[in-house]
Amino acid sequence: MYEAVRSRRAVRGFTDRQVPREVLERVLSAAAWSPSGSNLQPWRIYVLTGGPLAELKQRAGKRVAAGDPWDEREYEMYPAALKSPYRERRAAFGQERYSALGITREDWEARQRAAAANWDCFGAPAALFCYIDRDMGRPQWADVGMYLQTVMLLLRAEGLHSCPQMAWSVYRKTVAELLSPPDELILFCGMSIGFEDATVSHRRTGRAPLAETVTFVDGS
Repeated sequence: MYEAVRSRRAVRGFTDRQVPREVLERVLSAAAWSPSGSNLQPWRIYVLTGGPLAELKQRAGKRVAAGDPWDEREYEMYPAALKSPYRERRAAFGQERYSALGITREDWEARQRAAAANWDCFGAPAALFCYIDRDMGRPQWADVGMYLQTVMLLLRAEGLHSCPQMAWSVYRKTVAELLSPPDELILFCGMSIGFEDATVSHRRTGRAPLAETVTFVDGS
């Protein structure tokens, strides 16, 4: 389990090797045991592969090519004004990600092209879309986060990688065209799933020192 945690990362380059249906079913069946307050299990999951996923990628790609504006957000992805140290962490992530791709800070077009790869699921042959009932509160959103983390760790145990993508929330209407979710559901995120393309450059983002995020109160 420690190895699954250490090796899990947001992979942004996948091969076209198919993910067996039985593997996805095994992972999601086990992930159903994730904790949730009063066992509400507030997640609602859709999994796309094959033709339906190809159709979604095509429709999203057309929107990107046409320069269509994003769909109105149904939740705030980040606070409007990030304070320290979160602002610095986000900036460091962006710098590391784009420098690994050889993209400079000033090359806005290249950054947009890199961002557009989100809506091709970075080439992944499988994608998961996670919805939550809009009546749910912050504790239930936390439950969904624990569920998704469980899914990603189980995928690593199966030799697979993933990339959770809140970016899909701004193309939620395109996703809804394919999935027809009930009106009471909000699209929280997508998740690309597959086998990593080792030829795609990446840089592992660092983590804050333990002392920066953890306080031990042990009386010693």
